[in-house]
Amino acid sequence: MKLRHPESKLTEEAYQHLTAAHLGDVHPDVYGVWVYYPWRKTLVHLLDEAEFTEVRTIRNRYKITAAEQAALAGKKIGVIGLSVGQSVSLALALERVAGEIRIADFDHLELGNLNRIRAGVHQLGVRKTAVVAREIAEIDPFLKVTCFEQGIDKDNIDDFLLSDGGIDLLVEECDDVAVKILARQHCRRHGIPVLMDTSDRGMIDVERFDLDRNLPLLHGKISEDISYDFLRSLQTSEDKLPYITPFSGVESLSTRMKASAMEVGQTITTWPQLASDVIMGGAVICNLARRLLLGIPLESQRKWIDLDEIFGIRQADGASGKLEPRLSREAVEKVGQLLGSREPLSPLPKALLE
Repeated sequence: MKLRHPESKLTEEAYQHLTAAHLGDVHPDVYGVWVYYPWRKTLVHLLDEAEFTEVRTIRNRYKITAAEQAALAGKKIGVIGLSVGQSVSLALALERVAGEIRIADFDHLELGNLNRIRAGVHQLGVRKTAVVAREIAEIDPFLKVTCFEQGIDKDNIDDFLLSDGGIDLLVEECDDVAVKILARQHCRRHGIPVLMDTSDRGMIDVERFDLDRNLPLLHGKISEDISYDFLRSLQTSEDKLPYITPFSGVESLSTRMKASAMEVGQTITTWPQLASDVIMGGAVICNLARRLLLGIPLESQRKWIDLDEIFGIRQADGASGKLEPRLSREAVEKVGQLLGSREPLSPLPKALLE
């Protein structure tokens, strides 16, 4: 009643009068819908979908118009990988940028994820897809969330992208380089745009395969001849490094990320991600997704939202504390040889490698 009478400062008596007129002969207990959340053993009485959506999105006006909100309700977005992908999915749900969100991740929530994934210790061991789907359902039970809890591979990628009319946009945030390439190969084939945030220096990739199906993958920073099966065959970080570094733009990585990359498989198990970077990346991707889906011009590109650069923060070349290197000089040299021996990938400059 309040949002339908924005010009008036309603009294409690006016609210009651308007509510009674709106309900008519319908008893309040049977108006709207009841939603049950089994994981919380909680039953909630809500407005029906149309009125619920009207009220929940009213504070979007007029940064998002009613017509734009209706258009977005018909869109489907896929999200692969649920670290940055969780922040993306929640931002999309909060802003209601799509009517369906498809999420894919094979992993379960671990304690080490809680430096960047919004969840509680009571959810440890729960599938990441379930963690995200439940949180979205608690925000908006009418949003459709489709879970691919086994993750993505060459057997189900087309089902993820194309089923039920197909998705309008892919947000790719997975750690697996083979899936990164596989997803882009299929998106290019089917004309589906791709967005990606890397949560280091705010690097954002936009690939408009919907506008140009001849675009090179990852802006030409990866060989077109590399196959999914070959990339899946790589076992160690040392094996993967020559293929990860070119498309990650190693020259543009932050100093601490460069240092961390050499420690993967030595003193740390994988590259670091901070909550502040992950949350910022989720917000930026949601913003770009909305603009892209509404037809606002957005070109294929790679950009950085680098807070150090924006705010003039000078970083020392090294970390403030000492790393604990366990990578021998011989191993470093071997990585350098690998980087230099596999065409068309160019080797890292010697000074940078050192």
